[in-house]
This record gives sequence, C-alpha cells and structure tokens, in this order.
Amino acid sequence: MSKPTSRLKSKLPDTPQVKEALEFLTSIVGSACQFKASDIHIRADHQIMMRLDGRIRQVKGSPVMSDEMIERLIYPLMSKYHLGLFQEDNQVDLSLSDNEGNRVRVNMFRQLGKLAVVMRVIENNIPSPDELSLPPQVRTIAKMRQGLVIFSGATGSGKSTSMASLLNEVNKERYQHILTIEDPVEYIFTEQRCVISQRQVGIDVPDFGRAMKAALREDPDIILMGEMRDPESIDIALTAAETGHLVFSTLHAPNSADAITRMVSSFEGDEQSTIRAKLSQNLRAIVTQRLLPKKEGGGRTVACEVLTVTPLARELMVDPQRIKEIKDLIKGGDKVDGMLSFDDHLMQLVRDDQVSEEVALNNATSSTDLALKLKGF
Repeated sequence: MSKPTSRLKSKLPDTPQVKEALEFLTSIVGSACQFKASDIHIRADHQIMMRLDGRIRQVKGSPVMSDEMIERLIYPLMSKYHLGLFQEDNQVDLSLSDNEGNRVRVNMFRQLGKLAVVMRVIENNIPSPDELSLPPQVRTIAKMRQGLVIFSGATGSGKSTSMASLLNEVNKERYQHILTIEDPVEYIFTEQRCVISQRQVGIDVPDFGRAMKAALREDPDIILMGEMRDPESIDIALTAAETGHLVFSTLHAPNSADAITRMVSSFEGDEQSTIRAKLSQNLRAIVTQRLLPKKEGGGRTVACEVLTVTPLARELMVDPQRIKEIKDLIKGGDKVDGMLSFDDHLMQLVRDDQVSEEVALNNATSSTDLALKLKGF
C-alpha cells in the first residue's frame, strides 16, 4: 500500500502511549495487508483473528487479548469525540491510520460486557473498475449526470469500494465538485480534475441529516452519502437527486426489489405513496453486490445484480402490488437498458473461469435455472 499524503496524518500527541498504540496498529495492519485479509477481529479473552477470502482464522502466535490490552492499544488513538461516544453508547465507528499510512475502518463495541474491535482494511489506492472486474452495466453508471444511485448488499460486499471506483473515474474525466458525507471517511481521494470535499460525521458535521441539508448549498455536482439510515436521509437524498445532482448511497438489502421496499417501508403509511412517486422519478439504478471466492489463486470477485430504471420499472415501483415484478424484469436481461441479473453475471463469471460452478450454483437466485443455462439449455 502506498503512503498517504501529509493531510491524512493523524494529529495525535507525541506520548509513549500513542507510540505504543501506533506500533501495534502498524504491526497488525501490516500483517493483514501481507496476507490480503479484509478484516481484523480483536476480542477480550481471544487471540487476534483475520478474515481471509471470506473465512475468519486465528493469527498463530498472537496473544490472548484482555480488556486492558485493548484499551491500551486503541484508546490513545481515539479522538475525545469518539471516546465520548463509546463511553456513552458502548459502540463507535471511526477510521485510523498507522505509521505506514495504511488505513482501517474501526468499529469498537462491547459483547458480554467485554471489549471487541473489528477493523476493515482500506486500500490507499482506489481500485479501477478493471481491477474490480465490474461488469459493463455497472461501469456505465459513472457516465450518469443526475439522479439517485444505490449500492446494496450485505456488510463487507464491496459497496464502498465500487462507489469509490466509479467516483474516481469521474474525478479523472470531469471538472466538477464531488462531496462525500461518511461515517467514517473510508477512501481518501486525490483530486485530479474534480474538486473533492470529504466530510466526516462527528468531526466535520454533527450528523447525516444536517450534512445533507448543507450539501445543497455547497455547490456539489455529485454527492456520496455513506448510508441511507432513516426516512430523513432517504428523503434528503431524493430531494438532492430531484434538484439535478447525482447522488450515490448504500443500503443493506439482498436485491433491488427489497431495496425499494425497505426505503418505502421506512416511512409512515400516508407518506409511502409520495416516496414511491419520488423514487420512480429520481432513482436511476440499484447495484446489488456479493463477494465470491475466486476459482484459483485466492481472493474474491464481485457478482452483481443491476436494475436500471426504465419506464416499466417506474410503473412497477409506483404500484405496491407489482413491486415483486422487478425481479422478473431484471431476470429478463434487457441488455439495451443495462439490466443484469445475478444468475446471468454468475454464468459469465463461470465462463470466464473466475468462479467455480459449485460457488455459482450455491449463490444463484435459482440454482436450477443456472444449472440448465450452464449446460446450454
């Protein structure tokens, strides 16, 4: 991983406690980078563990951690703001940088009354769409000029990485203002043609709602809102899209139809029809992702479902009785409009020798249909 620019260096006091904590962080994150681990798990009464290719494994030779050890190694690196949040809520999200400039997204929490920390390793270099093997239906989203684009999927499915990759393509090609609102900030962009403003909730702005309201006065062309968490953030994201901005955000949902249902159902009954109408007018695409183990050589690759909002998709969104038909619309594989079903992408990944047939069938929407397609029927 390359070293960060000077603006990313933490403003931490030069004390023995901070030095000890940074040395530990550098050691453990360096090991994770060496083994290409995606996550680091540190829990009281356990050895350190890492997630490699989707599986959690113990780090041989690592000490059994205690509450006191975790406090000594994490607390000195936390700001007063984040330490206060943790002491109040017993959980907190933040990002940290080690001595080598490697960055991690951190969630610290308590379980059974004891400390636990999960660190997600963040690449300093934003990968290109080619490096991520994103399908063409996803890559074309970078050419959109306005509307709402949602990346959905489980935690750890690569949503943030795909969004950063597409935004960096815009950064290379257009003279625009990209504004990100995140908790915490993950990928750090290096400005090329775009002006890029990155705001961290809790440090640069109190919360998502106020950040999004202010965003509309900050002359952005593109807004990345880390996550749509509640009705207020959904409504503001739609308003921003409605006023001519391109808005990227994430949502936890297993497919496009469920993502739409989840957004609508977060509102009270009388408001749901209004939100359906706003979604039909302003939603441009939903990309749902899963990370699958590669066939050879280790590592994982992404499988995608892509809904691009066509006139028919708009009709289905407005009618609550027809929302389930979106699955059939995507399954129809309307390539002209950029649709892509999970099973079609899985079939392509098998043909490209990226994933095994077994992995593809285990992750298919319909394993029977995919098996028949793989056999040429």
